[in-house]
Amino acid sequence: MPTPTARVRDCSRSSIRVMFDLAQATDRDLVRLEVGEPDFDTPEHVIDAAATAAREGATHYTSNAGLPDLRAAIAETLDRDFSVPTRPDDVLVTTGGMEALHLAVLSMVNPGEELLVPSPGWPNYWTQARLADGVARAVPMPAETGFDLDATRLIEAMGAETAAVMLCRPSNPTGRVADADAVRAVVEAAADHDAYVIADEVYLALTYDGDSRGVAGLVDDADHVVTVGSCSKSHAMTGWRVGWVAGTNPVVDEATKVRESTTACTSSIAQHAALAALTGPQEPFREMYAAFEERRDAVVARVDDIDGLDCPRPEGAFYAFLDVDLPGTSLEVAKRLLTDYGVVLAPGGGFGDAGEGRLRLSFANSLDRLHEGFDRIERALADA
Repeated sequence: MPTPTARVRDCSRSSIRVMFDLAQATDRDLVRLEVGEPDFDTPEHVIDAAATAAREGATHYTSNAGLPDLRAAIAETLDRDFSVPTRPDDVLVTTGGMEALHLAVLSMVNPGEELLVPSPGWPNYWTQARLADGVARAVPMPAETGFDLDATRLIEAMGAETAAVMLCRPSNPTGRVADADAVRAVVEAAADHDAYVIADEVYLALTYDGDSRGVAGLVDDADHVVTVGSCSKSHAMTGWRVGWVAGTNPVVDEATKVRESTTACTSSIAQHAALAALTGPQEPFREMYAAFEERRDAVVARVDDIDGLDCPRPEGAFYAFLDVDLPGTSLEVAKRLLTDYGVVLAPGGGFGDAGEGRLRLSFANSLDRLHEGFDRIERALADA
């Protein structure tokens, strides 16, 4: 039997954590561009709704699947905004998108089975597969096409042990939005292998270019698609921890059974906050979207202007996957940029071998800090 540490050990994540810890321990003026968290506070009407709910006694357990009104609001949002037809009964409210992904993987990946992950990819996928006693198998996407989804590579990797395929759209760490035809091909092939596609769409509301429909809205038959979403990124609600799993298949039922023995239900207060975020005034969130898009454009312009710097054009999320012309591994370069120039980026190797040699920059920060960060990177390249 694996020891507790062996079950969750994930060396690929350690380099990202190293940078965060180094930055936390430094009292210098650092430009923090390594963390994927919006710099906006939760809008007041969301906070007010949560406070009112608490004062009026909404401080008790909810059903394992979540508040009926919130499940209905999530279903309506998926259908209206992302063309994913969803019934409220097909929605499980979770404690953030992270629990949603964990429950989805745990519900569909049996011991020894595979979770295929296009790489570079978010390192938690590997840990979640291990927690299910499964195996996460990286499928490298081609750097020459900006790491966009190569359906042929992913389909050729499918086999008898494939239980699920992870599709993060838009991508963390690259910001790419996978082509609809490629997505359809992957979903159809997965169904042929009796495997599921987990659509990690926590950034879908932050799509600037490309098709913003959900994976389940791009295919004729979505029986093998499970949608994961969250209020964290698009609604500046990371600390509230509200996400969801949605899909017209047994996975949602199984995931609901599992969480009865783990978290029981998502915080009742946080659920009321999420309900207000999804059904209340949307102008604050439109303003956030506009700010992120403006920052994306600024990042693209700065990358184009700096010799020795390149990246695929981010089409969504708030990440740029930089190719920085400096010697060393991605962790070594990231450490040097922090120590010598005071700018903090996430090492690309932390997102799988396909990301080695790159650095992830988060533009979930102000334009002023972004420009200061690029000024420091430019100085580092000039000094090399």
